[in-house]
Amino acid sequence: MKIVKNLISVSAVAFLLYIFTFYIDGEMGVILLSFMIFAPFFSLVFVLYSRNRINVTFDCDGYVKKGGKLKVTVTVEKKDGLPFALVDIKPSVSEVFGKELKIYRLSMLNEHRKDFTFTIDALTGGNGEISIETVYSCGFLGFIRLKAKTPLPQPKSVGVIPEIPDIKASSQLFRSIADVVMTSDDEEDNDTAMMFSTNTTVGYEHREYVMGDPLKRVNWKLSTKKGKLMVRLDEASASVQPSILLDLYRDGSAKAENAVIGEEKLLVSVFGLLTLMVKQGIACSFTYYSPTGEIITESVDNPDYPVQLLLKVLSVKIVPDRRIDILPDSSTSCACVVSTTDTGGNFSAITDKIENHENTSIIGISQKMPAPSDIPLWYLDENNNFIMV
Repeated sequence: MKIVKNLISVSAVAFLLYIFTFYIDGEMGVILLSFMIFAPFFSLVFVLYSRNRINVTFDCDGYVKKGGKLKVTVTVEKKDGLPFALVDIKPSVSEVFGKELKIYRLSMLNEHRKDFTFTIDALTGGNGEISIETVYSCGFLGFIRLKAKTPLPQPKSVGVIPEIPDIKASSQLFRSIADVVMTSDDEEDNDTAMMFSTNTTVGYEHREYVMGDPLKRVNWKLSTKKGKLMVRLDEASASVQPSILLDLYRDGSAKAENAVIGEEKLLVSVFGLLTLMVKQGIACSFTYYSPTGEIITESVDNPDYPVQLLLKVLSVKIVPDRRIDILPDSSTSCACVVSTTDTGGNFSAITDKIENHENTSIIGISQKMPAPSDIPLWYLDENNNFIMV
């Protein structure tokens, strides 16, 4: 269609020249005709030269809040001082952003460097990407247009931060996990008390309180029995930490603009629950994919850490058809929460590795998701309450 439009434009100019030369002013028509023949030739020479001399870069923040605007600054530089005409630049953004972008045309006749800024709307929480899709060297009123041969800048990953809701401690899902943790905690206290009854040395799981230790690590029951403050070591607390796995699965055949909505829903649900649990004094282990493609498990025991962890997750680009893989520590934890955007397909490969299905829960994105037969499936409704499917 674009080629047809150009042909129509050229034909219209040629027709006007013909009329002007043979019916209005022959001498002036010859001058105009000469200009229309030689100007494209010289313009083509400049276009061919400049397509190897254009350097385009851009910069923007790494994160933006949902509903905000992200500013992107594009810089165009010439590699030498010779003039060339026009540069067409077309930016591109992924599905978490508004896509009403235009082509930017710059004249680089006298300037060695030019900057321009455009803004995009952050519409959906999740990982996004900004890139420069095409750069063209143009000439002769835009009729001559060739792609620049210099490498395009690398895309930039941008995290769109969703608003994490406050989930009430009366939520049934939270209460069921907390009950399991308390039961496991009591069992560990009994085992540790027996160990101390036969050994006066501080054991592997606990040690005496030292100034600066977090009070939430104090084992009050054991401290009462010993007559002094005893705190848990990381190794002991990990044995009663519930595990949360983040499975941001995207089917390779799914439309990305639809997939990002479900992914945002899952992030909001999981981090709402994680924030509540840590605020209530329940440390958790959280498993997710890193930007390098490695599966990482982190212990979350600080109320400020879920926000930092969310930023880490938002920096990871979604890889289609990739599932999270459960780690051995997660499969034997006191309680396990598997969060996923899709319970179909090979999702059972995750749950089959979990030893205790009785203390396992699944967080999905809607009540329409198929629920595994022996594991309860939960979703976060519009009132920020976890509802069992």
